[in-house]
Amino acid sequence: MLRSVKLINLPKIEDRRGKLTFIQEYDHIPFNIEDVYWKSYEKPVEHDHGYALKKQDEIIVALSGSFDVVIKNKDENEDKYKIQQSHFALYIPSNTWRHVENTSPSAISLHLSNKSFNKKEFITNIQYLL
Repeated sequence: MLRSVKLINLPKIEDRRGKLTFIQEYDHIPFNIEDVYWKSYEKPVEHDHGYALKKQDEIIVALSGSFDVVIKNKDENEDKYKIQQSHFALYIPSNTWRHVENTSPSAISLHLSNKSFNKKEFITNIQYLL
């Protein structure tokens, strides 16, 4: 099981009609998918509020447009990942603070998780994590 943030290169099949990308649990990502949701950004967002998940691992994929995912670690150092192609997925393990910034107009992010949605899983104040 992965325990650090990692950019995953997903399969990409191209032909004259376009590109096909797919995700298979355990083959491409290190967990069983139990929850799927997506966020659409109607207008560009400079910086969202951020969160961490207590016991959930997450994958984020750009279905449309682009955005940056900023990871803040316990040393308060930041790593920025530009997510702009749908054949790349960002793996984020549990207890990892992240926020999204610099979204393009009409960006859509797809989120896959290894646990079902539970509001109590969300840490919304970074001070409780660090």
